[in-house]
Order: sequence, then C-alpha cells, then structure tokens
Amino acid sequence: MPPALLRSAACSLLLLVPALQVQAADNDGHYPLTLDNCGTQIRIDAPPQRAVSIGQNTTEILLSLGLADRMAASAVWIGEVPDALRADNDRVPRLSSTVPGFESVLGKRPDLVAAQFENDVGPQGRIASREQFASLGVPTYLSPTDCVGRVYGGDTNQDGARTRAFDMTLVHREIRELAEIFNVPERGAALVESLQAREADAVAASAGTPPDLSMVWWFSSAELSGDAWVAGELGAPGYIMKRLGAHNIIKSNEEWPAVSWERIAALDPDVIVLGEMARRNFPADDINQKIDFLEHDPVTREMSAVKHRRFIVLDAQAMNPTLRTLEGLEIVAKGLNALGLTGKRLPDEAP
Repeated sequence: MPPALLRSAACSLLLLVPALQVQAADNDGHYPLTLDNCGTQIRIDAPPQRAVSIGQNTTEILLSLGLADRMAASAVWIGEVPDALRADNDRVPRLSSTVPGFESVLGKRPDLVAAQFENDVGPQGRIASREQFASLGVPTYLSPTDCVGRVYGGDTNQDGARTRAFDMTLVHREIRELAEIFNVPERGAALVESLQAREADAVAASAGTPPDLSMVWWFSSAELSGDAWVAGELGAPGYIMKRLGAHNIIKSNEEWPAVSWERIAALDPDVIVLGEMARRNFPADDINQKIDFLEHDPVTREMSAVKHRRFIVLDAQAMNPTLRTLEGLEIVAKGLNALGLTGKRLPDEAP
C-alpha cells in the first residue's frame, strides 16, 4: 500500500485503537516501564491486555510465558505449534498464517504489537513502520534476534546477513524483556533457566563428535533443481553446529544464501539437515520432495551423505533464531547419535 493510503487507513482506524492507560495497573511501581528495544525507546504504561504477535517465535514465547489470555491475535506462521502449547494457541485468534494487513492488525485494538522480524514491522515493514504504530498510541517490540548483529541487504538479500554470530542469549533476552513488559518476570526467569539446563544436557549427550564432521542445512528452494537456500555460518544452525562440535561447509555471513547443488556436492558434506515445514510456498517445502530430489538427481545422489542416508529432519522453525533453536540442538544431537557419529569415526559404508 502506498504511504499516503497507509496513513489514510491508519487515521480512519485511529478510534479503534485504545489509548494506553497512563496509570500503573498495580501499586508495585513496575510501570511505567521504558525499554531500549532495537534502537527505539518504548514505554509501557500498563500490562498489555490485547497484544498482537507477528511471527511464530514471538507467539510461542508469549504462550510459553502463560500469556494466551492477554493476546488478541497472532500472525506469520511457518509450521505447527508444539503440542505443549497447542491448547493455549487455540484460544488465540490467527489473523493470517502469512503477513497480515495493517488494518487487520489495528482492527484487533492492540495495546502492544510484538514482532519477530523487522521486515514486518520496521523502516520498510511489510505491515507498517514502528512510527506508524506509535502515532496511534501502540507500542511495538521487536525481537533482539532480528536486530542485534544483523543487517538487511535489500531486494537481493531479503533474509539479511549477520555481523556477529547468533547465540541463545538473544532469545533469553527476548524472554526476559517480554516477561518484564507483561510484569511476569518470575515466569521469564524460570523459562530461561529450563532452556539453559536442556542445552547443557544436549551438548553433553553429543560428546565425541568427530572434529572434522561437516554439515549443510537445507531450508528450501524456489525450484528443486535450482539454487538451495542453505544456512550461513552465523545464524541458528551455525550456533547449533558450534555447540555440537561440527562445522558448516558454507562460508557465508548471509542468513540463508542461495547456493548451487554443484557447489554443495563438490564440498560433499557428511550430514544434511533438512527443514520440514507446514507451509507450501515452494515444492522444496515438502520434506518428501526434498529427499526424493536428493536421491535421484544425478549431482546430489553422488554425495556421501545421500548414499549413506545421513539425513536429519528438523522443523524449519528450529532453523531460525528462535525459542525452538534449542529443540533443534536436541534433535540434531540425537540424530548424530542415531547415525553413529558421536564418539565414533564416520563410517566408510552405510550400515
């Protein structure tokens, strides 16, 4: 929508958005709360009661904090919600599985918009800018995983690149900050503590991974035989590989660079991690089509990982810097163990 029309639509919906209550909702002095979030000062004057979450990770964090009753809607989904969160998620209306319109978000009368991606709520946001929401009295919160150590590169690099490696402390920060915004800090602390304990257990379980173990992580492709969107070094897959003692064959700071199968085959990774997702934007979103292509394409079928079926299937949500990255760490650790790659040399032949 052109900026002029967007402003007009925003003005017409102004009365739908409630003014934030200046007084604190309780007497413990928690509000007003001011946070420096992704370079923007945000002020929260009362605990949100009608939050709209844009992005699956943001939604799952809020649900994990037990805040379903304070969520007016969610949007932008890539896969299924974990079973443990399904009942609470069913209570939250879904605006859209993809990017919702500005008017539909405002129609929920939000008192907070929390977004996973700057591409959705940011300077060139597909929904609107933070300033547009602020002009209507709606504070916005962006995930630190998307703005700390990350830059977007325009039309040729829409997924962005990282200037520093992702690590789980950014997810922990998001959990704690959202818990502060909703005035449930003890829930945030407990969730972070449980994630840290699970991560330590997964790393311990993968002890003995061969130091030269190489991997490639295939998220998806516009065309099966075309360039593959595979993980760069500094995103969530890079963090998982580093924690498990493996290395990435793809040397790139881009989040998901497009790489030819000829190049991937020449580098011959030991293990291929395959993204599984509920969406179907491209044929390669289907895990069965991924595997069928790898096993029958004349280039990919010659890779040792394909010949020996060294595949690990992982929910694509765990491949992004999210709460589910930890789940990815656990699944990959178990997968390497099941393939006989922890504490052992790589087998010369498939069992």
